[in-house]
Amino acid sequence: MTVLAEAGEDDLDRIRRWRNHPSVRKVSFTTHEIGAEEHRGWFDAVRADPSRRVLVYRHGEVPAGVVLFSDIDAETGSAEWHFYLDVEGLGREILPAWLKLEGAAVDYGFDVLGLNLLGGATLADNRQVLQLHKRFGFTETRRYVREVDGEPREVVWTELRAADRRTRKKR
Repeated sequence: MTVLAEAGEDDLDRIRRWRNHPSVRKVSFTTHEIGAEEHRGWFDAVRADPSRRVLVYRHGEVPAGVVLFSDIDAETGSAEWHFYLDVEGLGREILPAWLKLEGAAVDYGFDVLGLNLLGGATLADNRQVLQLHKRFGFTETRRYVREVDGEPREVVWTELRAADRRTRKKR
């Protein structure tokens, strides 16, 4: 069974529901509740842009999260990624799902997209996700401030290089 698959029309409503969960919005760079029209525009734009992918993560047999790749640059072999889960639907399975999703996303980035470098931005106070990234070999390369809802927020940029991933996988 495929753990990550391209999102389709039938995924549109569930992706928006997951993204609008208060705990997901709280750790996102845009925290307002996303309406159907705004979400449709985003989804159509992502699907039309070859430098972006939206994938649905399946936990067991059930759709349970989203992985987004953006700024995919075939020339440099780099991309940025983000993810969120069906917080409400997963319940106690949230930690195993986090681990499985991150592993699947890293594999997809390097093995399917052929990346040399995968990076991502995380709010500095989202310590759980930063720890998860560290567990998978991502390293912090910089911190900066970004405005979120009119407030300055500290952001941590983490990266994983293909060579470092290969070294970790051998251990």
